[in-house]
Amino acid sequence: MDPNSPFPARASAEGETAQDRASALALGALGWALEDPRRAERLLDLTGLSAQELRTGLGDPAVLGAVLDFLANHEPDLIACAEALETEPAQLIHAAKVLNS
Repeated sequence: MDPNSPFPARASAEGETAQDRASALALGALGWALEDPRRAERLLDLTGLSAQELRTGLGDPAVLGAVLDFLANHEPDLIACAEALETEPAQLIHAAKVLNS
């Protein structure tokens, strides 16, 4: 993995892994996406997830990756979400790659 990656593969001093950091970012992105009812409905429609699958899949990297992929496929949402989370869009994209690998 790239040593300059925002999510280095090795565990941090606290034992947090790249997957842990990517999951935390994805959960924040999910919270942002669900704040708007129309965006939440579009998330479910485009990912094919049901509300129940989303709830039960909060710890599933595939579900969290799907949330970030949803944002990556609509640049205005990707940018707005990154701004809301005080991060860069590239970090959301990288987190999706970590979760989808």
